[in-house]
Amino acid sequence: MTQEKTLMQWRAAALVAVGLNMFGPLSPVQAQSPDDIRAGQQLFLQKANCQACHGWAGDGRKMDEQMPDGANLREDPIDRDTLIKTVKCGRPGTGMPAFDRLAYSDGRCFGLKRADLLARGLVPPDPPSTLAPNEVELIADFLFAKVIGKGPMDHATCVDYWGSDVPVCKDVK
Repeated sequence: MTQEKTLMQWRAAALVAVGLNMFGPLSPVQAQSPDDIRAGQQLFLQKANCQACHGWAGDGRKMDEQMPDGANLREDPIDRDTLIKTVKCGRPGTGMPAFDRLAYSDGRCFGLKRADLLARGLVPPDPPSTLAPNEVELIADFLFAKVIGKGPMDHATCVDYWGSDVPVCKDVK
């Protein structure tokens, strides 16, 4: 290896090291504050009303029998990008609504517009409320901190989920 090539490799490594020190680790998911996680939980339970289909614990035990069956988010493997896209764009042909106000207005979701969905007989359900991009991120933060990949709900998990031993946790074995 030439001396010039070795010098270029060292410079590149130094730039990467400086970049990591300036901007932190290159991780797609960074630790979120407890306040962000609580805010995401409130959005999940209230504004977006995800519990109607997915259950308060995200385990697919829906709260409203008239609502579609939601996925068990505690056990279904999903990555952050897919989760965010699913919340924003819904899942055409299923009961999962699009929470992005402009989801099918301009092709941002799966390259489709509302007319494309209607032509295919995929009438998207209306969400209980639309969500701003930062609200979708907060829901994702909450789900990855407290639900996704956490397995079945037990008493200790319930207490952690709510932050205290609330009455509903007494029913969880």
